[in-house]
Amino acid sequence: MNLMYINWNPDPIIFTLGGFSLRWYSVFWVIAIASASIVVHKIFQKRRMSEDDYNKLFVYSFLGIFIGARLGHCLFYDFAYYSDHLLEIVLPVKFLPDGSWKFTGYAGLASHGGTMGLMLTLYLFCRKTKITYLQILDIIAMAAPLAAGFIRIANLMNSEIIGMPTSLPFGFIFEQVDSLPRHPAQLYEAIAYFIIFGIMWYVQSKVKSYKDGLYFGICIFSIFIFRFFVEFIKERQVDFENYMMIDMGQILSIPFIILGLYFIIRGLKKDTVEKQ
Repeated sequence: MNLMYINWNPDPIIFTLGGFSLRWYSVFWVIAIASASIVVHKIFQKRRMSEDDYNKLFVYSFLGIFIGARLGHCLFYDFAYYSDHLLEIVLPVKFLPDGSWKFTGYAGLASHGGTMGLMLTLYLFCRKTKITYLQILDIIAMAAPLAAGFIRIANLMNSEIIGMPTSLPFGFIFEQVDSLPRHPAQLYEAIAYFIIFGIMWYVQSKVKSYKDGLYFGICIFSIFIFRFFVEFIKERQVDFENYMMIDMGQILSIPFIILGLYFIIRGLKKDTVEKQ
């Protein structure tokens, strides 16, 4: 019976050299950052914006996403554990009961936290440049769905954030978890985010008259509205979510959906100006 499903059991570690292990998760995070950087750089070049500002933007964005995503996971999803293991928030290790430790990497990263961290550091970036906050949000928004898609592929390679059991023929059996065919929720999200990126890239080539903030609105509305609904077919990530009508991911998505809708409506008002 299981022949109709996809058996999924990749080794999360590509290779180990000495005490260093290269993981698929890390590789796809690097691909996500690199691909987003290329898109943003192309926009900077097209608009003849400062190369120095671009280099600064990369540093601010990387720190905002990484620190925000890490803190988001520790605070929203596993606060009880990390409140007693504060060093593990900032160190990529796990301290064991016998007093030893092992290198784990930063295994917990939350997309909502990464988004909030990015928005904060972009504000700080704009205070150091002549670029307005909404202008830079629009630029980053063009690349964000592409990066998000690769990050979800990283989750797929880790066999994490899995879906609920399904009888559909394209169900995945995550052998590292159990023998049940499940929705490949990570793959659903990755495909959706790549489609969103393609649509946004097409729209920006056609729409010439809009208010700053439009693409930021389209980005966060479309990503988080999809995230809200795909959560219904995902397994709950932490135990306390089993007692909630909607899970933490859905709760955290609602403000982004509302904010995105606001900027879409605002960006398409008649009193818009034509962009270069």
